[in-house]
Amino acid sequence: MKFLKFHILPVFILLFTLVNCQNVPGGSKMVCYYNSTSFIREGLGKLIINDLEPALQFCTHLVYGWVGINAETNKLESLNPNLDLDQGKGHFRVITSLKRKYPAVKFLLSVGGFQDPTEEDTNKYLTLLESSAARISFINSAHTLVKTYDFDGLDLSWQFPPNKPKKKHSSIGKLWKGFKKIFTGDAILDEKAEEHKEEFVALVRELKNAFRHEGYILSLTVLPNVNSSLFYDVPALINNIDFVNLAAFDFHTPLRYPKEADYPAPLYELNDRHPEHNVNFQVQYWLGLHCPATKINVGVPTYGRVWQMTSDSGLTGHPPVADTEHEAPPGLQSHTSGLYSWPEVCSKLPNPSNAHLKGEDAPVRKVGDPTKRFGSYAYRVADDDGKYGLWIGYEDPDTAGNKAGYVRAKGLGGLALFDLSYDDFRGSCSGDKFPILRAAKFRL
Repeated sequence: MKFLKFHILPVFILLFTLVNCQNVPGGSKMVCYYNSTSFIREGLGKLIINDLEPALQFCTHLVYGWVGINAETNKLESLNPNLDLDQGKGHFRVITSLKRKYPAVKFLLSVGGFQDPTEEDTNKYLTLLESSAARISFINSAHTLVKTYDFDGLDLSWQFPPNKPKKKHSSIGKLWKGFKKIFTGDAILDEKAEEHKEEFVALVRELKNAFRHEGYILSLTVLPNVNSSLFYDVPALINNIDFVNLAAFDFHTPLRYPKEADYPAPLYELNDRHPEHNVNFQVQYWLGLHCPATKINVGVPTYGRVWQMTSDSGLTGHPPVADTEHEAPPGLQSHTSGLYSWPEVCSKLPNPSNAHLKGEDAPVRKVGDPTKRFGSYAYRVADDDGKYGLWIGYEDPDTAGNKAGYVRAKGLGGLALFDLSYDDFRGSCSGDKFPILRAAKFRL
């Protein structure tokens, strides 16, 4: 009896702790982006609610993307009313009704995300900032939309102009470029960038004030290749932002660099690459401007970028790979040129079902990342006729886990997964559903 009395209290405390750790989200955030158009996607890429639900046990936040801005009224509006607002079965209400089943998850509505078309000669995301009346119209409509459909807040995936692709230069080329910049300056993305930076601070402050009474969350997503130094006044913004998601990927894509394949989302800088084209640089920039580490979430893609290798691309596949020929054709799930979802990548890695296939169905050769710094890639050398060559730079459960380890080591807020529909939500690769999400959450 004495033995039992001595040990029963520690055992009870241990069991109590384990149960509560499973029911209460940890300190690290797992922000999951849900592209609502995947619900109406054709074929294997169609993500229905029953497929989505298993992910919610791993997410602390679900970001519903995307809504847009009406250029005439400056109001927030659905980009797909038939899906989002359909009477009685609109997707807004279907998604937020999941709060009853997953009360620990916060559901946010996201605006922009490079999904909202803009006119060629104007950018409504910039012109809206210039007028206080336009900002008020936007804020009132945002508050109404969030409140009406029971979202927990709003995510600003603001569509600032992305950087132009950068050319690589030799030592002489760098010297000449530096000399030329004295006269020409950098490429101008926005002639009124400083004004827009200040006006965006005003929008965020006014929006947070409108949300404060009801405790709505306001988050910020820095989209791929958007220059933070140009558009975000970090010290002025951060007190009115609950957290920021850095979409630190797609630095190198077939669309931006069609003639050269390279790592799309390295964790650290590589030799002879642009120093800002990596996760660590983006994180250190925000930290250097006194953004609290716990407010920074590192973006992780669930897909790979795919180039076509040619006869001139060489045999090794070691990046950077020159003389590629733009993006590869779309896969059966993603339906997007130059992009493979994780299950599409996985299906092309060597396995018993493709070991003896030839041509466009032949397996690719996988090259892992023992350094845990740059990412995985796979390739298939072009045949004698210059056909069927592929180079894929991709994220997988291992590399996502490495980025989760980085987040922990730096004391950051968590991860942001872009997006659930490109993870293996059917479990076709390893049998586990959402393997990238699982691996990242486990490491957090």
